Amino acid sequence: MPKVSQSYLDARRSQILDAATSCFAREGFHRATMQDIVKESGLSPGAIYNYFASKEEIIEAIAEERQSKEGLLIAEAQKLSDLTKALRRIRDAFFTPLPDPKERRRRRVGIQLWAEAQRNPKIHEIVRRGMDGPRELLSRMITEAQTGREIPKSLDPDATARLMIATFHGFVLQLDWDETVTVEPYLKVLDRCLEGLLAPAGRRGKRAGVQAYGRVGVDVSALGRRSGRRTRGSA
Repeated sequence: MPKVSQSYLDARRSQILDAATSCFAREGFHRATMQDIVKESGLSPGAIYNYFASKEEIIEAIAEERQSKEGLLIAEAQKLSDLTKALRRIRDAFFTPLPDPKERRRRRVGIQLWAEAQRNPKIHEIVRRGMDGPRELLSRMITEAQTGREIPKSLDPDATARLMIATFHGFVLQLDWDETVTVEPYLKVLDRCLEGLLAPAGRRGKRAGVQAYGRVGVDVSALGRRSGRRTRGSA
């Protein structure tokens, strides 16, 4: 019997997971069957069962593969010395693929995992692991930036990391609910929010002061015009 290369085995495994992702995105975890996955993959039932004993194992494999990929993306960004550059690298890695239909299907399956985690302890453990790993990496990056005085020490690193993750998860949900949503305008707002949140206290205070001064100037001017109108009306 000819020896099968590892690259061949990996390709077959990916073929099965891609087929399962399409089935789950279309039908949901509970409605999709192993027969659906067999048909979608174009492989024989025996070929699939050589890799996975059940649908549940495939679900776990999809989640673990996604988490591994995302953990590597954040770990690579963490090597950058500047926090702003690191966060931009993470932003691009997570948000840029979202318009791709294949990526949307993968994210739809991720949303189903979140829901399934509420009733399935094993899936809950996997989802928590996928949340806790990136959160810890982001929190560490924020702590290091605080040590280097890049960002205010008043920010709680863990809470800030949770906020960053929530901005992505929330957008993924909205994108699944409304296909007309586009990524670019959201990223512009997100950049402004992070810029204000992470700016050193002195610079942030100065900027806020300038903005407040401008607002007061407009209000005073408007008040003067209103006062003038009242005076002329009385005369």
